Amino acid sequence: MSQVRSGDWSARSGCEAGLRIAEDRDVTAVFCANDHMAPGLLRVLHEAGRSIPRDIGVAGFDDIPEAAYFAPPLTTVRQNFGELGRRAPELLVEEPAGVGHARSRGLVPLETVLRRSTGPSVRR
Repeated sequence: MSQVRSGDWSARSGCEAGLRIAEDRDVTAVFCANDHMAPGLLRVLHEAGRSIPRDIGVAGFDDIPEAAYFAPPLTTVRQNFGELGRRAPELLVEEPAGVGHARSRGLVPLETVLRRSTGPSVRR
């Protein structure tokens, strides 16, 4: 069963969500809405004795430069911000009748960057 925890995109809110997540031994994976929340979560899980990724996998979104240096290095999803910026003005001037077509052209491929914060979990 998936659960959503709210945060404000900061390491502090990752830490606060992590306090609740660390208590639930049934949680085996967490996807952070952005990489900035992940260090707070990683810290709390470590302090609670949860092994990453053996007990719980953690992934983020954005692939900030620091993500490779978190402990452990963070698996994340990279998006091409340059391409997003290039396409945004084009999509804004599309005619409303072409919204469906514009939406399909507006997709920017994502790339999963695998690092050591994810892997097979071991259920106890």
